[in-house]
Amino acid sequence: MKPFQKIVLKNGMRVILVPRPESVATTVLVMVEAGSMYETKDINGLSHFLEHMCFKGTTRRPRAIDISGELDGMGAEYNAFTSQEWTGYFAKVEASKTLKALDLISDLYLNPVFDEKELEKEKGVVIEEINMYEDLPPRRVQELFTQLLYGDQPAGWDIGGRKEVIQKLTRADLVKYRTHHYVAKATAIVVAGAFKAEEVSRDIDKHFLHVTVGDKTGKVATKESQKKPAVFVKYKESDQTHVIVGCRAFDAFDQRRYALDVLSDVLGGGMSSRLFERIRNELGAAYYVRSGTELLSDHGYLAVSAGVDHKKLMIVIEAILQELKKFTEVLVPEHELQRAKDHLSGRMLLGLETSDDLASFYGGQEILREPIETPEIVLKKVKAITAEEIRRVAGDIIKDAGLNLALIGPYKKAAEFEKVLHF
Repeated sequence: MKPFQKIVLKNGMRVILVPRPESVATTVLVMVEAGSMYETKDINGLSHFLEHMCFKGTTRRPRAIDISGELDGMGAEYNAFTSQEWTGYFAKVEASKTLKALDLISDLYLNPVFDEKELEKEKGVVIEEINMYEDLPPRRVQELFTQLLYGDQPAGWDIGGRKEVIQKLTRADLVKYRTHHYVAKATAIVVAGAFKAEEVSRDIDKHFLHVTVGDKTGKVATKESQKKPAVFVKYKESDQTHVIVGCRAFDAFDQRRYALDVLSDVLGGGMSSRLFERIRNELGAAYYVRSGTELLSDHGYLAVSAGVDHKKLMIVIEAILQELKKFTEVLVPEHELQRAKDHLSGRMLLGLETSDDLASFYGGQEILREPIETPEIVLKKVKAITAEEIRRVAGDIIKDAGLNLALIGPYKKAAEFEKVLHF
């Protein structure tokens, strides 16, 4: 059995079928190339708001309760999500209910009514979601970090948008944006798990026969510019400081991504990672400390995140910088390299046991227009990474001029942090 099948419909929409007959569940996921990177400043947050509104009623299911009631009645796990580059709608159901889930998710995507009264009420919901994230510093500091990196351009804007913009959005704004972006050639549907391929293919053809066909409105290319270390400080009375230290990297199509993934895992990928051992176990300065990469179609970065004891903040920043610098100077020992590869491999394979993660794995690649790589191909590339490749990629991106630090805590001046942000 092939690990997946890709079909392109006559209207240009892409279909990815990922059969796993042994699964008890199936996930139906529709993804569209529409996110904050496709917005202008006067509608920043619209992609996310539109996602919310699709659940407020369709031509076939006019009330929100009609949608949620039907999904709950299936025992489904369901939601939607918006990122910089895509929006997704999904339902995970027991395998026998696959066609029902497909019918409902296609309805959400194809037939939202954008009722004016519901639109005005949902503005309050979205604004409260923004407020919620303001009160979650571990989450909010991530947004501040991207603002620091990319500034006043789509890559630096919050996905949720600004409250004053949300208040002004109209039904006409949603309809216009959807017309420009929710088109066949910018849409991919993924069905992963236990299902009958012939039935699913037939129903996809039926449901998506009349999806909008047209040219896709593009996005503004991200501009990269940094000549010296940069710091962003947000004052907030808190019991700990939430800090991110990171550097610019490259896009998702760069083959150095696998070496960077292994580097990130060695650095902060688990409880045996260098940062966990040093900052949590040795210094006792943080509960959470981790590293990760974010690679998109035209930009990316490596970032270390931690929630830190105020009194130990400077020590922690210095420790993070020291651990980053080591990668440019000393080869990762073989035992540590192997442990990181095994950790990445195990996490990927365990995650892909579930149909929703499997759908996201294939859908995320397809919506970025990447050649789809199976888990086996990805793991083969990860396992082939050498210590020298890690040192090379570290040398490419870990430099004084590319360092960035964002934090939330009881501080008002960036100058004291600028003094220590160097190797």
